[in-house]
Amino acid sequence: MAAGMKHKTIIDIAKRLKLSPSTISRALNNHPDIKESTRAKIKKIAVEFNYRPNPIAQSLKTNRTNTIGVLVPEIKHDFFSSAISGIEEISYKSGYTIILCQSDEKYEREVANTNLLMDQRVAGVIVSISEDTRFGGHFNDLLNAGIPVAFFDRSCNDVVADKVVIDDYKSAFDAVTYLVAKGYRRIAHFAGSKTLDISQARKKGFGDALKHANLPLLDDFMIDGGLHESHGYKSMDGLFEKKNIPDAIFAINDIVAMGAFRRIKEAGLSIPEDIAVMGFSNSRLTTLVSPTLTVVDQFPFEMGKKAASMLIEMIEGRRKKPKTFIVESKLIIREST
Repeated sequence: MAAGMKHKTIIDIAKRLKLSPSTISRALNNHPDIKESTRAKIKKIAVEFNYRPNPIAQSLKTNRTNTIGVLVPEIKHDFFSSAISGIEEISYKSGYTIILCQSDEKYEREVANTNLLMDQRVAGVIVSISEDTRFGGHFNDLLNAGIPVAFFDRSCNDVVADKVVIDDYKSAFDAVTYLVAKGYRRIAHFAGSKTLDISQARKKGFGDALKHANLPLLDDFMIDGGLHESHGYKSMDGLFEKKNIPDAIFAINDIVAMGAFRRIKEAGLSIPEDIAVMGFSNSRLTTLVSPTLTVVDQFPFEMGKKAASMLIEMIEGRRKKPKTFIVESKLIIREST
């Protein structure tokens, strides 16, 4: 469109055809009361005028847009970027666009972004909570405003909404059982935040797998940390300082596993000959390192697609009652174990 040229509106089309704006609006929305010949004439002029609906005006009329808010802890994390791709694919096919926000793992920023999305009149919100989040009052505010919410991976127990998750307990139990079957006996777990449900579920799965194998749960080998590479590095470094060396590491996620991986390499030890390492998520980097990293695959792209599909069902009134969908995880065995 040339500089200074005004966007054509329904009123411009109405003037051209000497019809009422309401008739134009109904025709463009395929209202059955408008004759097919009139609809065709109106749509022809709309194309000629390069008419596009005004989303702001539409949101004022319907009290919502065709926009879905997506709120994740970190966009740079490969798990979340894959999930976002899945969300965008389904949203686009269904006629929705997305607004993307990140909490940077901070509760206050998560609340601020939630309020922003509500002000933007989004049709619904897909979210994975920050590691700082304890309560979901801000998500209940969305629900009370008639804005559906769908959680994926991480969720709030005090919010009744759609959830797309894996069985974190079983995934961890099966992964550690595999390590035991491979002959590893001194297995350490680099856990995440004590407040995140996924961290606690994976920790319990780890502990119960050792108990099931009649192996001791050693306090030094149960290390609560965080979700970043630095946490894996520091946890591994701490074990070296204590000269208490495990023969395998089961990490809360791939990034923590890579931190441990780096510290083991710096110590001049071999993976898996001296220490085996296992991650969780199956991010791209796990196949780029040497040796390649054994992981639990969460299928984040599929999680994102499912979360979007479920949310759109709620937005469009095709379902009223929230549900939980469990994605099957898979152990991907590579060189690091």
